[in-house]
Amino acid sequence: MKLHKVTVAAAAALVLSLSAAGCSSDDDGGGTSSDDKKITVGIKFDQPGIGLKTPDGKYTGFDVDVATYVAKELGYDAGDIEWKEAKSADRETLLERGDVDFIAASYSINPEREEKVDFAGPYLLAHQDVLIRSDDDSITKPADLNNKKLCSVTGSTSAQNVKDKIAPQAQLQEYGGYSECLTGLENKVIDALTTDDSILAGYAAQPEFKGKFKLGGFKLSNENYGIGVEKGSDLKAEINTALEKMVEDGAWDDAVEKNFGPAGYKNEQAPKIGVIVS
Repeated sequence: MKLHKVTVAAAAALVLSLSAAGCSSDDDGGGTSSDDKKITVGIKFDQPGIGLKTPDGKYTGFDVDVATYVAKELGYDAGDIEWKEAKSADRETLLERGDVDFIAASYSINPEREEKVDFAGPYLLAHQDVLIRSDDDSITKPADLNNKKLCSVTGSTSAQNVKDKIAPQAQLQEYGGYSECLTGLENKVIDALTTDDSILAGYAAQPEFKGKFKLGGFKLSNENYGIGVEKGSDLKAEINTALEKMVEDGAWDDAVEKNFGPAGYKNEQAPKIGVIVS
């Protein structure tokens, strides 16, 4: 009889314990909802001055500053942002799968991409250029890229633009990332790296590359950087509003000077939202 009483008491205690745990779980869920408030943003991890993941796990660059400002205007603090690498070849897929909320990754707006994703912006007008070794005097004009080994990254349109419109005899070399192209350029495996002048300036300004490379100074194309969102997303209008505010309050100019100023990069003025320079 005594054993029965203990068993009943234990059972009752267990029921009370489970009920309390259930209530506690509900309370915790409500109390920690703010901890679950996250926004996932795609950026480049290997572009100094644009989007770079540093060895200590921090993120720097113009796109990072723009994305952080936009996220704040959307209601997210810097600590709410989950940064995800957005390589050139993966950007549309990341948006289509919903892996990121938006992408700010030197993402040029063009008709082919607009068939798959929507763009807010543009927020920067860059120009395609080439980076060559400082001691290379054989490339002084765009046509000199003929018969040269020209590097760009997989998924980028830069190298193909050169071959199609400027130097049809250029030998295209596609690598997985710009840092790989830089290594090839430094080791004379390739002759030139082509992408946007803003990106090239960021690399050329790095301490480890000081004096090794130079910009060709060719404005080969206009690159209108936009923030990519999923097709049909309401975020496009909200991001456009945030970008306009960033220009108006001077934060855009501050970000340009902070990230490009040390390289002497002469940027264009902030573009108007929806105005694409062809």
